[in-house]
Amino acid sequence: MLGISQRVSWSLKASSVGRKLSSRYLSTTSQLNTQRDPLCQEYDAIIVGAGHNGLITAAYLQKAGFKTLVLERRHLIGGAAVTEEIIPGYKFSRCSYVLSLLRPTIYKDLELKKHGLKVYIRDSHSFTPLLEEPGPSGRPRSLLLGRNEQETCRQIAQFSKRDAEMYIKYEEKMGAMAEALGPLLDSPPLDVTAVAGGRARDIINNLGALKSVVKAGGMLGKNIAPFYELLTAPMIKILDRWFESEPLKATLATDSVIGAMVTPDTPGSGYVLLHHVMGEIEGIKGGWGYVEGGMGAVSGSIAKAAMEHGATILTEKPVSSIMVNGSNDACGVVLEDGTEVRSKTVFSNATPQVTYLNLVPPGVLPQEFVEEIASVDYKSPVTKINVAVDRLPNFTALPNNRDNTPGPHHTCTIHLNCEATSLINEAYDDAMNGNLPEKPMIEMCIPSSLDPTIAPEGCHVLSLFTQYTPYTLKGLEWNDDTKNLYADKVFDTIESYAPGFKDSVVGRDILPPPDLERIFGLTGGNIFHGAMSLDQLYFTRPVTSSSSYRSPVKGLYLCGSGAHPGGGVMGACGRNAAYVAQTDLKRMAKR
Repeated sequence: MLGISQRVSWSLKASSVGRKLSSRYLSTTSQLNTQRDPLCQEYDAIIVGAGHNGLITAAYLQKAGFKTLVLERRHLIGGAAVTEEIIPGYKFSRCSYVLSLLRPTIYKDLELKKHGLKVYIRDSHSFTPLLEEPGPSGRPRSLLLGRNEQETCRQIAQFSKRDAEMYIKYEEKMGAMAEALGPLLDSPPLDVTAVAGGRARDIINNLGALKSVVKAGGMLGKNIAPFYELLTAPMIKILDRWFESEPLKATLATDSVIGAMVTPDTPGSGYVLLHHVMGEIEGIKGGWGYVEGGMGAVSGSIAKAAMEHGATILTEKPVSSIMVNGSNDACGVVLEDGTEVRSKTVFSNATPQVTYLNLVPPGVLPQEFVEEIASVDYKSPVTKINVAVDRLPNFTALPNNRDNTPGPHHTCTIHLNCEATSLINEAYDDAMNGNLPEKPMIEMCIPSSLDPTIAPEGCHVLSLFTQYTPYTLKGLEWNDDTKNLYADKVFDTIESYAPGFKDSVVGRDILPPPDLERIFGLTGGNIFHGAMSLDQLYFTRPVTSSSSYRSPVKGLYLCGSGAHPGGGVMGACGRNAAYVAQTDLKRMAKR
């Protein structure tokens, strides 16, 4: 295994590789702007940040005929949806790592397949090996869930025949509720205050949102009461009603806590689960997949669509502030080098805190709004660890094929320390006390099991999404020693399930909450740009006084995951923000 000094050298190499990756976009952009310096032009819209939502906003605006510029502070585009070659030959989806939530209409509208997006769909959903004494098979049991209903029920029946019978009904119920959320995702939230005011113009402006609410209610039908319970109850209450076996309940419960500083015992944790099962890929409801070339290829395909329509995308252009005119309207941005770039509107793909408290000049926003933004919850439990290995993990509960080719369990999400919900609660309790968890909850994915382009032949890339790790530790700082101490705990856990794992490690990249904040701009390290709790959803996202993508500063819009409908590589925030702003831009053009 690599020593600390070697790991540091890999990270330095990664920076240069990232520059090579981003040069494609810079060179393409420069071909579109050969006559004039793009920073000396005036735009209809400037997007701060080239995360996937910002790129989607740019693509839709440019497609509608509005001259658009995207400015990215890093050396490569994508925000949290990036591919970085941290170790030569190994390409990591360094932050986000699987695809499902990207809205189907965005696939179609932006022709992402035409622009190179290719997804390997996972037939298996999850694999939960157990740490127990060998059974009649000569090995411990495991639970493998997938798209094959008969095999999935057989797997569950190892633990409970009743649960096997109930599982299909549970999936159908959850799928129906998740599908009913679709109309709400694809439109701005209803402005209740404006509609209640009774002004005809406000009601007309909210007709789309009203229609989406009515449509969602119609799709829910008799599921409205269960849906309300799912939103408000602890997820464990729901799972206890459906199932009796702990391995199944704990495996399903992970979707109710992933990326969130909550447990299955937390009221409202059911929505987090719903948020993670509402996706669709290649027409498969609830399906998940790995993007060929890593998640940076998602961002790359969106960028190509935007540039095909004429958008300009520039990297290594950090924005220091948003410009406002004498009327306190947004009118452009100032770069860190002092360059001013003018525009009619500005969109921020940054978190609400960065947007409103860091980029908007002091004194421009109402104090009450500033206080609301300052109170947004950004707590994060996540440490992401990217690992390069020279062979597949070999799990005691389900040994590898003789030829070492990936099995179905290698292609899905592998849950470790998830045999019982009590283990999840214990890890959460450790974090709430400011400590590193003794038994971290681990979600392992091996995208190279399906995508041969991201690792050398016979070798693999592992994505470890681990919880619970607090942003601030008691008695420790998140330095290299602490990061390696925690990673060693994670690796010891994996070793207990898959002996020989630690010897297979070529190198690792450890990203606790402060690093997720520093590198990707995720306030608090929160992958969703703010907690997905009920008090921070729909017309209260990011805050009650501003949930329609517009801000108190005229011409300034929030297009990132801090806006409705929230986090994940979904794209709805960017698309919805673009549509809201198009109305305003058309109104400006008529003046």
